[in-house]
Amino acid sequence: MYGRRELEMSVSTQSFTIETQGSADVVDITPQVAQALEQSGFKNGIATVFISGSTGGITTLEFEPGLRRDLPEIMDKLIPSGQRYHHDDTWHDGNGHAHLRSSLVGTSFTAPFVSGKLTLGTWQQIVFLDFDNRPRRREILVQLMGE
Repeated sequence: MYGRRELEMSVSTQSFTIETQGSADVVDITPQVAQALEQSGFKNGIATVFISGSTGGITTLEFEPGLRRDLPEIMDKLIPSGQRYHHDDTWHDGNGHAHLRSSLVGTSFTAPFVSGKLTLGTWQQIVFLDFDNRPRRREILVQLMGE
């Protein structure tokens, strides 16, 4: 049997805003998430990053120029913009593709943190993907559970 230690977990919820260009804009948000962790004072736990919107996504990516070009290109092959979607027939806003891309990628990412640092790989950054067809102001939530 493993040793058991009683922990008192706390929760910290913070948010920050970013300005995006739309059209599969890729934004590195790792510094803001790391800052939220630092401000919380937590040493060990989990961090969840969430966007409350249905036309963006959050994932990890090596934030380098090639992948920042590759990701929009592959998304346009998988779920093309400029194609007819039933959503667009309903709302006439031309962003049906953005909703589908968001559903594919997901709107949250969770990672553990240890000794006050996110446990990301050397070439792994947390990124926000804006799939909408116009620039947006986005609020991103960071919820930390830890000790």
